[in-house]
Amino acid sequence: MSKKMEAIAVRRKNTNGAKSQACELGGKGAYDKELRRLQVELVKLQEWVRARGLKVVCIFEGRDAAGKGGAIKRITECLNPRWCRVAALATPTEKEKTQWYFQRYVAHLPSAGEMVLFDRSWYNRAGVERVMGFCTEPEYLEFMHSCPEFERMLVRSGIVLIKYWFSVSDDEQERRFQQRIKDPTKRWKLSPMDLESRRRWVDYSRAKDEMFSYTDIKQSPWFVVNADNKKCARLNCIRHLLGMIPYEDLTPEPVKLPKLEKSNYVRPPMSDQTFVPDVYKI
Repeated sequence: MSKKMEAIAVRRKNTNGAKSQACELGGKGAYDKELRRLQVELVKLQEWVRARGLKVVCIFEGRDAAGKGGAIKRITECLNPRWCRVAALATPTEKEKTQWYFQRYVAHLPSAGEMVLFDRSWYNRAGVERVMGFCTEPEYLEFMHSCPEFERMLVRSGIVLIKYWFSVSDDEQERRFQQRIKDPTKRWKLSPMDLESRRRWVDYSRAKDEMFSYTDIKQSPWFVVNADNKKCARLNCIRHLLGMIPYEDLTPEPVKLPKLEKSNYVRPPMSDQTFVPDVYKI
């Protein structure tokens, strides 16, 4: 194991073993302030990943409406999209269905200096495909045996692999589904598959437990995020992510803007341009 990976392993062990210190949030202002602080640290982390040529993969799995997308959005909000991207793959095409199962996911793995956040991942096979019958029993069993070896291979190649499972209670999921039904801007999030997953709550619970029994390995363990409170889940996840990768502050010094040199150039009249109407005034 390289010194870099040894350092990551030590930090991971320390993070898991340390007792979490409770931090009460006094309200929206306190949440926003802490989120801002953590996002500043994420920028530092990204600069470290870029400068040191690390390859980071974060997997976000969990129940429908568990808050995975919201957590990903807060993580990426202030990061450079050239170095941090989200992989949210659609249903496989007919061609992709004929490929090695992991093949279409491999195409999205990071190069040096990049972070990739998977909004759902190859674990679709152990979850929705298993429960909804989209894969055969041999395909499912092959995945459960191959997945740990696949992830060990990723880790051996130098990829930092971090897996999060967002856990939400059935009552809270029900409340969020009702919110999505009422809000036109969120209704697209509620697909027929989501409604069916609600009906098959026990089947999904069983599938998740079986998945953990095979894939919660020491090289890439699962980290469960209590997601009944979205804001706390986001902060806890970001804080944990920051603790998983040792980094230093490489923030560049503030720059000075050069003086604007105005020449004798005469610009065309503004009437030659087509402007968006100023409908709104502040």
